[in-house]
Amino acid sequence: MRSAAKRKPEAFHSIEQAPMRPAAKPKPQRRVFHAIVQVTRTEEWFVEAETENEARALLESGGGQRAQIGECTHFEIGKLID
Repeated sequence: MRSAAKRKPEAFHSIEQAPMRPAAKPKPQRRVFHAIVQVTRTEEWFVEAETENEARALLESGGGQRAQIGECTHFEIGKLID
């Protein structure tokens, strides 16, 4: 076993020699935000009609049924509320 006199000086660490760790930064608090969002989506609709013009008129007036929801083509945040 080595005596204390023969040990390397690096082996003797005091509290004063210990490297200081940086203080941990507190994590920012998460908040809830509300938004007014305008979403434009391409959808597939169908309607029964005798002519194309009649089908257009029915669809424009809100007639018909949605076959499937399509892809989002536009997404815009209008207002963000804290």
